[in-house]
Amino acid sequence: MRVPPAHDSRSWGKLWQWLGEDGQALDEPGTVRVATPDGWTVALPGDWIVLSVSGRFHVAHTRRTLDA
Repeated sequence: MRVPPAHDSRSWGKLWQWLGEDGQALDEPGTVRVATPDGWTVALPGDWIVLSVSGRFHVAHTRRTLDA
């Protein structure tokens, strides 16, 4: 499931339901902390959260550009 933009409350509701106790809201709007096999990982809008066959979540970060 892709992390939605901060303003998309409907999609956020679905994400929270899907993640359950493996997801936590952070102070920054649109960010979520996800429990993964490697520990807690921060996911931002546009990142993918994948549920593996083992039943654990993984975060695939999208490419981000840096401002000069």
